[in-house]
Amino acid sequence: MSVAKKDYKRITTKSLIEMKENGEKISMLTAYDFTMAHIVDVAGVDVILVGDSASNVMAGHETTLPITLDQMIYHASSVIRGVNRALVVVDLPFGSYQSDSKEALRSAIRIMKESGAHAVKMEGGAEIKDSIKKILNAGIPVMGHLGLTPQSIYKFGTYTVRAKEEAEAEQLVEDAKLLESLGCFAIVLEKIPAHLAEKVAKSISIPVIGIGAGGGVDGQVLVIHDMLGMNNEFSPRFLRRYLNLYEAMTGAIGQYVTDVKSKDFPNEKEQY
Repeated sequence: MSVAKKDYKRITTKSLIEMKENGEKISMLTAYDFTMAHIVDVAGVDVILVGDSASNVMAGHETTLPITLDQMIYHASSVIRGVNRALVVVDLPFGSYQSDSKEALRSAIRIMKESGAHAVKMEGGAEIKDSIKKILNAGIPVMGHLGLTPQSIYKFGTYTVRAKEEAEAEQLVEDAKLLESLGCFAIVLEKIPAHLAEKVAKSISIPVIGIGAGGGVDGQVLVIHDMLGMNNEFSPRFLRRYLNLYEAMTGAIGQYVTDVKSKDFPNEKEQY
């Protein structure tokens, strides 16, 4: 018997758990500024991730590592002002939580107080459990992130699929169960085998949101610049482009340049 889709006026961590229980898939996209966040929110996306991927798509860095806590707070503050319905989750950036649980708590508190965000996201399992505990004990919701963890890219040395070998797969399952037991409200699984992601989703009661993790999980997340085709150089197997904005935007801008050069813009109706 199918359950009717509930009309959520505001998405909370509790809403996401209800969605999993009811078999309703969770939609999640990134946003980094007011205008894009407002569009994503109005379109009905459940969760907006202010990702440290801003380091790549907004600042042009090769990895997510350079972005700072202050920069993440700036992006998160901009996003929050454009959102009325979605749950806004903010990545704790590299270096703000890994080495010291007290520093992790200070970082999370700054994000929540200064941006108005609803939750934070952290990469890792057992190795960061003390930081997760301290943040959760302060009443701050935490979303976990396992599998390919981009903040550890220099440790991995590659962006290839993770947890293909049995030992790493077993550790990932253990870490997922640990994150649930600690009190995380959801977990992102990035670039792991679909069968393993489905196994994890079925073994825990909190939502599992995938990126490159197949369709057997509880929801999906993509980077907004990728799914809208603004970035034409990134084409992993898991990415579905819903628009080709790169082509549309370069065409429109090129036409503007032509119109200005030819004195077609502005015309008589476009001036005072």
